[in-house]
Formats: sequence, C-alpha cells, structure tokens
Amino acid sequence: MSAPVRLGLAVAASPLEVGAGDAPRLLAELRDALAALGGLECCLAPGPLSDPNAAVAAGRFFYDQRVDALCVVAASWFEDYLVLDLLEECPAPLILWARPGMQTGALCGTQQLGLMLKALGQPFCFLFEPVGAEAGAARAGDFARAAALRRHLRRARIGYLGHRVEGMTETTAHELALKRLWGPRVVGLDSQLFLQRAANVEAEALRGDWEALKGRVGRVTSADESGLESLRVHAALRQVVAERGLSAVAVGCYPHLMGKVCLAASLLAEEGVPVACEGDVNGAVAMLALTRLTGQPVHNTDLLDPLPEENAIVFSHCGSGAFSLAADAADIHLAPVRLMDRGLCCLFPGRPGPITLLNLAPTLDGYRLGLLHGEVMPTEMVFPGNPLRVRFQAGYRDILAWIIDEGLGHHWMAAYGDWRRPLADLAGMVGVPLSSMA
Repeated sequence: MSAPVRLGLAVAASPLEVGAGDAPRLLAELRDALAALGGLECCLAPGPLSDPNAAVAAGRFFYDQRVDALCVVAASWFEDYLVLDLLEECPAPLILWARPGMQTGALCGTQQLGLMLKALGQPFCFLFEPVGAEAGAARAGDFARAAALRRHLRRARIGYLGHRVEGMTETTAHELALKRLWGPRVVGLDSQLFLQRAANVEAEALRGDWEALKGRVGRVTSADESGLESLRVHAALRQVVAERGLSAVAVGCYPHLMGKVCLAASLLAEEGVPVACEGDVNGAVAMLALTRLTGQPVHNTDLLDPLPEENAIVFSHCGSGAFSLAADAADIHLAPVRLMDRGLCCLFPGRPGPITLLNLAPTLDGYRLGLLHGEVMPTEMVFPGNPLRVRFQAGYRDILAWIIDEGLGHHWMAAYGDWRRPLADLAGMVGVPLSSMA
C-alpha cells in the first residue's frame, strides 16, 4: 500500500570554510542513518553543493529521480543561493540539517538560509544534530514521509459514487480548494450505471469466493444472497477503480445502499483503496492520507458517545472495516446492517492499541485538520459496527469542547500508531491550519 519514500541527499559547503572537506564522509553517514529507518530510498547527489553549477546539476539529477523530498547537510558555512539554485531545478520539501561545530559555521549558514526559505514559502524543517544521530534521522524520516504523502495526494483521484447524504453538509467536497491545497481530483461516478454494472456480474461465478469468505470469519447471519450481492458490488467497484485510476472512493450509501457496499469497502481497504461512507469525499481524502502514511487499512468512524466512568469515547460506523482491523478473525460477524436490517456488513470491535484520529473539515476558504491521539481499549460490541473505545489523556468533556470550538466534523478516520508529527508536517506543506489534542 505504501511505496518507499525517495529522498535526495546532498552536502552543502563553501570550499574555503573549515569542514568543507568532510562532505563525502558526512553524505555516507547520512545515507546509512536514514537507510536504517527502513522504507526510504536514498539518492545521493553527484558531488557537494559548492558552486552554482554543482547545485544546478544536483537539482536536475534529483528531479530526474523524482524524489519526494531533499535533505541538505551543511558541512560548513555555505552561500545561501546554492540551495536556492538546487530548489529551482527540484522544488521538493527540504530537510535542512546543520551539524554542530564551532569553527565550521554550519549552523550560521543554515540559519541564514532559513530566513530565505521562510520568506519564499518553501516547505522545510530544520535539524541541529550530529549527522547520523538517531533523533535527527527519525525527524528527517517523518518529514520525508509527509512529503511523499503530499506528492501522492497531488496525483490522486477520488471516486464519488452517488451523492452526499442529505443533511451532512460537512461531507461536501470543496473541489477547487481540495485541488489547490491537497491535490486530489474528484471523479464523478454515475450510480445507476454502476448498479447496472454490478447487476451484470454473474453471481454463481462468485459462489466459491463467498464460501471461502465465510470460512475466514467467526459467524455469518446474512443470507447467501446478500453475500453474493455484496461480492458483485465489490467486483464492479474494483473494475471501476482500475478503469478510472482511483486511489479512494466515497459512496453515498445512506440509506439506499446500506448493506450493499460495506463488504466491498472492507475488501478494497485490504488492497489499499479506502472507501468512505455517506458520500464523504473529504473523509475519503483523510482515509487515503492515513492509508498511504501507514501502509495499512484504517477505520472510518463516527464520534458516538463518551463512557464517563472510563474517560473514554466510543467511535464507530455501521461495519465496513477491513478484516485486519479486528483483534481476532473469530470476532468478525457478517450480519445485516443496522437500521435497515438487510444486506451484509462486517461487525467486529477494533483491535486495541495506540491510535491517531484525523478529521478533514471544510472551511469557507479551504480546509482545516483536526488530530486526536489516544489508546484503543478492549471493548465489547457496544455499537453494531466496528466500535473503538478510545481513552485520551485529556478529559472527555475537554475533548468534546475542543471539537465544537474548532468546528470539526463528525467523521473521524483512525489509524493505529502515533502519526501526529508527519501529519503536522503535511499540514504545513499544504498550508492548512492544524489543531491537535491528546
């Protein structure tokens, strides 16, 4: 689901300065430290950035390599225009790394360049660490992942099947702002044509798949006809994703497609294609961001209700989660969807662990991001869907007040792990306000 991040590495130095001769060694140390993180492909500049010609050559090399981000280490003081010339050829987000050293002037040079980058609106992060230091490498890795995610989103296409749910205004895509800030293009999908395509899929050809699927879960109470219908929808949606080059899909499921598209969402998530419910294009973008960042399926949830005695809040949706999000396959129950009592959805409690919840909310002039980080606790089926019982450091009343004060929506996309730092980097790169609370 998650392609390796391509990171261009270079060293800047002015030949007269102390430390300039260390450039080759520093580049090798930096490569080794970043390679140890895993998931990064490092491309090394042909030589140090020591004059304008070398800077231009390095920039063209990195552009041809289609790097997601650049990392420039200061071996010594250097002329600020060297990095500017590099960026003209390859305008990628920049990690600016100054090594300690009183005589080298490396910190002085990077601080000087920082003024230029800030004034020019160039996305960058600053590090002051020995080259190869674990903390510095980890920070550089987070920033590079955010840059790779930004690059992916700029080329993404979000399928929009059907309609957004009446009364859920927040789910409406602000398409021009979405394209300008985040990059994805919305692709409209005609629901009638899609349903006809699904109806044309031969049900009997899928019976073996349905029997195999039943063997993967703990319990099935949906009728076989509902299972076959769900697999027909999955087959049709998979075809549309391939034909239209879609990275994610938002389906206007409520109420008429409830229980028809849930299994397709679960299965496609395992293939790296998130499906958002209720026609929420904004939610689909948030799911895609988390899927690409983590390389795993993510939860699509509503904020439901607190559990005051535990200082926890329950998040869930009707049951479209990927099977791998369950703690145990034996917990998975394929059952008719709530409210409509028909079709098939995938019921199971979400597995325990640290989690990051993301809310992508439209504003009058763009978007804003809301971030929550907490711990998913073991839970029973307190809601017929994929419930997450999340405990936060802050009090649940403070969390609720913060959500209302920030004007955030009710759909929260959740990924296991702590992804606050790369998501904050991404928000800075695209110019979107970010609010975060634990």
